[in-house]
Amino acid sequence: MTDMKRRIFLRGTLTTGAIGMAVSAGLITPRMVLAAWPKTAFDATSVDGAVNSLFGSTTLTGSNKIKIKAPDIAENGAVVPISIETDIEGVESISIIAEKNATPLTSSFVLGKGTEAFIATRIKMAKTSSVIAVVKAGGKLYSTGKEVKVTIGGCGG
Repeated sequence: MTDMKRRIFLRGTLTTGAIGMAVSAGLITPRMVLAAWPKTAFDATSVDGAVNSLFGSTTLTGSNKIKIKAPDIAENGAVVPISIETDIEGVESISIIAEKNATPLTSSFVLGKGTEAFIATRIKMAKTSSVIAVVKAGGKLYSTGKEVKVTIGGCGG
């Protein structure tokens, strides 16, 4: 019994080592993880600037098909749990914007074809503001928002 566990451990160690060597040598690259980083969108200091840098347009259509689950009152702005779900067909990406943060774009997720249009994460919020979900589907931008009250700011405030 012990000999079998040892063999499994050694095989796993050798496999992990071989994969690690292949990745470090550049023979295997995780293409989906190494996507382009939209630096200008994350550095933008306004909602319009972030949306324009990310999508090339600021035309947002309000939608009741987007559901934001967020606390009404966040006791600690450093860890505000947010989830976004939508029934819109052909979702390409979902982005989260905290309107009154110094840099409003908190996260942006590019979804693959056939992926369920649902994300859940935690964001930082400096103070009470609207959390805006922007969904790109079929080349159009849809949005909805929810006001979240923050008692202790999470962005140094």
